[in-house]
Amino acid sequence: MTTTTESLNEHAYRNAPAKTFASMSVPVLLSLIAEPLTGLVDTAFVAKLGTEPLAALGIGTMVLTSAFWIFNFLGIGTQTEIAHSIGAENKTETATIASTSLLLALGVGLVSALLPLLFLPQISQFMGAEGVMQSLSIDYMTCRLAGGPAVLFTMAAFGIFRGLQDMRTPLVVTTVVNALNVLLDWLLIFGHGPFPELGVTGAALATTISQYIGMAITLYALHRKLGLTPKFDIPRCKRLLSIGWDMTVRTGLVIAFLLYCTRTATQAGAIEGAAHQGIRQFVVFNTMLLDTFAITGQSLSGYFKGKNDNLMIKQVVRQTFGYSFITGIIIGVLMIAGADIFAGLLIPLESYAAFIPAWTVVAIFQPTNSLSYATDGILWGIGDFAFTRNAMCISCLIGIGFIALITMFQPPHPLVWIWLATGGMMLIRSALGCYRCWQLTKV
Repeated sequence: MTTTTESLNEHAYRNAPAKTFASMSVPVLLSLIAEPLTGLVDTAFVAKLGTEPLAALGIGTMVLTSAFWIFNFLGIGTQTEIAHSIGAENKTETATIASTSLLLALGVGLVSALLPLLFLPQISQFMGAEGVMQSLSIDYMTCRLAGGPAVLFTMAAFGIFRGLQDMRTPLVVTTVVNALNVLLDWLLIFGHGPFPELGVTGAALATTISQYIGMAITLYALHRKLGLTPKFDIPRCKRLLSIGWDMTVRTGLVIAFLLYCTRTATQAGAIEGAAHQGIRQFVVFNTMLLDTFAITGQSLSGYFKGKNDNLMIKQVVRQTFGYSFITGIIIGVLMIAGADIFAGLLIPLESYAAFIPAWTVVAIFQPTNSLSYATDGILWGIGDFAFTRNAMCISCLIGIGFIALITMFQPPHPLVWIWLATGGMMLIRSALGCYRCWQLTKV
């Protein structure tokens, strides 16, 4: 597929929608699963150092992942704005948006790296760390925070590439960064050759060094593609920050709902808490799979929105919904058929009785859950960020209300009710999103 701005006048999707959608989705999927796989390698290496280093790694990754997730608007918002501009065949505007987004990412990344340094002891203590574990977690977070500008720069750069309909470059960068991370983990954690043995700090340094190399690769690739020159456009910055507000409210509510669910499950007992965590691990991985179609749908709908081509947007909507819904059905069937296998992989034996009924509920909701991701991708591509914020507010507040009732009345089989509430929340979100997509794409 051709991806330069000059040659996108006739998008390959027009003549071969199924083939183009698939060819764009596969690199997205591979790039999304690369990072968690590297995280597993990090965990395996640090686990050899003992329980305290591993616990410190867990604290550090949880805190930093949540902190950087808040700024995901830099990737999502930039992807939409770039897709609109290339759809409108405005190369100058494309370069301006790209430059503004990257400079904003660097500025936000610098602040996000420096500000938390003042509160790391309090953060680690709040997360339950003390003694050696607290010291190790502070060292880890300090080294990882140094990579903040590179993380956010690369996040914005990936949004630019995907807006340009180029899904392969992010995959190449992700592959190089994660392969280098694994190599540096081995060298710096255990101290091979001339490298000192740095333990958990070595894991953090490996990640940070890899992130800056990834930043350099993306900058080089973007300069070749767009001929970037430093330019900061205030109106474009305000637009991205407006998207950032909508995304931050939305993300904050999701985090609040998920934390409330986890807290309620944990309060029900260790057995329920372990079963809930096992299900959550699978759901997180499943989210990456469904995000693949959302990201592809966002790029395509944004491109045709820039061309004011409502018929092609409708085609993208049908295709994104179709891929997502069928995938949801397949996942649900596999979950039910392989429930015993998943239970053996994800939970201790004593949690089995609590796990299976809740797992079945999650499986049944998979087809409708899949549509919530699809609608987000389409609506972000169209640029309707305010609606996705409002839909999430409505669905999460209703979901939180149901969880509060579960906490109040403490029904039997609480985990089943928690995941029924989660499925209901996602169903409301899907219904609102589907209605909005239909409303915006009427001809």
